[in-house]
Amino acid sequence: MKNITIQPYITIRQAMKILNKTAEKCLLVVDEKDKLLGTLTDGDIRKSLLKGRAIGDEIHEIYNTNPTLLTFGNYTISEAKEIFLQNKFDLIPLVDHEGKVVDRLVWEEVFDEHKINTLKTLDVPVVIMAGGKGTRLEPFTKVLPKALIPIHGKPVIQHIIERFAGIGINDFYLTINYKRQILKAFFQELQHDYTFQFIEEEIPLGTASSLQYLKGKLSEPFFVTNCDVIIKTDYKSLYDFHVKNKYDITLVASAKEYTIPYGTCILNSDGHLSHISEKPQYDFLINTGLYVLNPDVLARIPKNKSYHITHLIEDVINQGKKVGVFPIDEDAWIDVGQWAEYKKAIDKLI
Repeated sequence: MKNITIQPYITIRQAMKILNKTAEKCLLVVDEKDKLLGTLTDGDIRKSLLKGRAIGDEIHEIYNTNPTLLTFGNYTISEAKEIFLQNKFDLIPLVDHEGKVVDRLVWEEVFDEHKINTLKTLDVPVVIMAGGKGTRLEPFTKVLPKALIPIHGKPVIQHIIERFAGIGINDFYLTINYKRQILKAFFQELQHDYTFQFIEEEIPLGTASSLQYLKGKLSEPFFVTNCDVIIKTDYKSLYDFHVKNKYDITLVASAKEYTIPYGTCILNSDGHLSHISEKPQYDFLINTGLYVLNPDVLARIPKNKSYHITHLIEDVINQGKKVGVFPIDEDAWIDVGQWAEYKKAIDKLI
């Protein structure tokens, strides 16, 4: 229980890291005597960041102070099931008669494995963009395509596929160009239960150009991911977030905090020094390279023209469409596209 109980004065950043470490979607907010004050979900954090909260802010203004709960020893399994089904909760706190947290119920303990899998599986396509040269990883990529960079005994693209396959997805498209024959040979010899199709782009024209070959082939929102990023998040929640909010594109963004290691000079309107800000901190949401796209946005991709995914996002926004942002903790984003991050990725995936 201690790993999911938090105090109301911790920061959003700290809460995100706890959620990421425990792989839970809900934390219990308690006081010094373990009395339940409320609950904090990944959705609460996501909403707060999208409304402009900084990841250094404390959680006391964003957690749910009126959570659904049950009293230990004073409920039936039928009652618990009804609450889970009606509210789609992942967790229900159990308290004693004084309101202190003594335990919690989770979906897995109330329903059988079949119902768990039915709730959390998806059956939608995934496009992996694996055609780039990976110049940031030279000289390694002088020999192999970056999608085959090994991490703990298997290439990064296999890590990506297995995370999607783990929730029931088995329909993959691989866009290829650079050293395509090596990639093809790898997948021909790989034993797997999923299906994949290669999309070959003869001339590399940008990260989104190859997606034009999928026009008319897809009828539902689908995932698009770079081949050098591993995102440790709930893909089902991401997909539901996209559909529920009726976005045309949703991008996954990592919440990052940067500190300037110097005193920065702030000037007034006359150009004189107003004050010195000592080691200021700034919060950013960084694009990770994982997206959910509606199939109709593919019609906006031009033929025979250099065109990146950022161009597609800009065009969708300029045409009055909706682009969503799905924030995740920085530790949930593993970028192996450059050597400095590759070394960190090895540790993160242990």
